[in-house]
Amino acid sequence: MPLPEIIADVIHRQGPLSFRDFMEMALYHPGEGYYTSSRERTGRSGDFYTSPYLTHLFGDMIGGQLEEMWAVLGSPAPFTVVECGPGTGLLCADILGRLQQNKTLFDHMEYVLIEKSPGMREKEKCLLSSKGLLDKVRWAPDLGALDPVTGCILSNELIDNFAVHRVLMEDRLMEIFVDYANGFTEIFRPAGAELQDYLRQLGVTLPRGFRAEINLEATQWIRRASAALVKGFVLTIDYGNSSSALYRDKAGTLTCYHRHAINHDPYLFIGEQDITTHVNFSALDLWGRREGLGYCGYTSQARFLQGLGLNRRLQEWERSAEAAGAVPDGEARQALLRQLYTLLVQMGNSFKVLIQRKGVGRVFLSGLQFTEQLA
Repeated sequence: MPLPEIIADVIHRQGPLSFRDFMEMALYHPGEGYYTSSRERTGRSGDFYTSPYLTHLFGDMIGGQLEEMWAVLGSPAPFTVVECGPGTGLLCADILGRLQQNKTLFDHMEYVLIEKSPGMREKEKCLLSSKGLLDKVRWAPDLGALDPVTGCILSNELIDNFAVHRVLMEDRLMEIFVDYANGFTEIFRPAGAELQDYLRQLGVTLPRGFRAEINLEATQWIRRASAALVKGFVLTIDYGNSSSALYRDKAGTLTCYHRHAINHDPYLFIGEQDITTHVNFSALDLWGRREGLGYCGYTSQARFLQGLGLNRRLQEWERSAEAAGAVPDGEARQALLRQLYTLLVQMGNSFKVLIQRKGVGRVFLSGLQFTEQLA
């Protein structure tokens, strides 16, 4: 049975679903959801590009930040990198490719991929095996399955795909539910105390007529991340903003991607399109502090990469290419420039980076040289 019919049948039997439950089924229904099916999602044949697909330099730079974190924690102590939502394994491969250059770190580190999907695990294993890195990686189904971690819990474009509650401010805060009558329709019910409390704790008052998303799963995820971490850092990269900037859009931030085209209708292409919302980094910071995570800093992806020395790394790459007699031709150079433009400009300003710490005092991290206000 196609996924729209499956969801319609659930509504017929159980009544209207919260948008959160609808989104969860659209993205994660076993075998039929967008993220659980075998379809290609990223790259030219998919629906969108992620930073690791643009250039290996993205993972290379993150590897440099992890190397610095390892030194801060007192190398050569054991160091664990936990990557949540690793996709096809591209970012993992590029990070390990960078860290291989530091033999002491590489010998003392462990890399864990948090991946529930058996199909995605096979894709990740295939890629890492092709690069000779399979023996350095192990898999776990969730953060709760880990031994206590000393190191870094990393995610790139993970939290934007958590299922969210959608709300609308009328005379009071209303939650959006999904019904079905010859098509999917939206109905509104008074929002529960948990949703109202979320906005109140962040100091957010929605104007009348405004829609917004509330990502309760993100607060639960940061709680699990803190529980798994004994000493080290949580590094979160995603598109989003602070609370003060996030709720300026009357329509909210929900966006869908299908074959590299954008729309804002989650009831189209159900199970065949990505559904995302912007991450509230203020919420990650607030709930993280409550769970023992200190604030290191917040910045844009562009400033993060610049702080880590992206320009210097490019120069080193060019010198190495020249020494090897492999200077890129004009077409290859233009392709690289287009990739970097997307990474630093198109994605670089909308994607943000938050680093939190546990069991570590205030430290200097190169990626946070150019910080922004998080309010």
